[in-house]
Amino acid sequence: MTEQTDPVTRIAELVERARICMLTTMTLDGRHVARPMAVQDVEFDGDLWFFASSDSAKVAEIMANRQVNVSFSNDKASEWTSIAGTAEVVEDRQKAEELWSAPLKTWFPDGLDTPELVLLKVRAETAEYWDAPSSKVAQVFGAARALISKDPDKFPADNETVDLRGKTTNP
Repeated sequence: MTEQTDPVTRIAELVERARICMLTTMTLDGRHVARPMAVQDVEFDGDLWFFASSDSAKVAEIMANRQVNVSFSNDKASEWTSIAGTAEVVEDRQKAEELWSAPLKTWFPDGLDTPELVLLKVRAETAEYWDAPSSKVAQVFGAARALISKDPDKFPADNETVDLRGKTTNP
């Protein structure tokens, strides 16, 4: 666990270490659906960027309901992060060029010239994270200490909810 005074920096560290996430949207008939997505390699400043196909279900769902959740899990380090925010579909060739990486050709064989290629921008509003010691021994001892003392705060983990509105570098 790392002590940080800046919550955006703390969230950025957790996002960078996890890299793969689950993007949850609401279907047109009101059900939540999550799918794995790769976060594009850009420093987290309150925004998350993804590539998508304009004719995909997730794009249609975002067009109907912009509220999304993005969850990250880094089991090796016992870190979990959940980011709630507002998504938008962005058609910006310059931004796509900035974010593009070779592995994306798997999903977009024509690269940046793929006709349906769009970006999804998620502006983070709130984030909650859980960060426990990666040592399983420390977790077991911490859990035992919390159980014996009947004080869940004795478990050696950080859990914080962070309001990111107004804390990002983007207006």
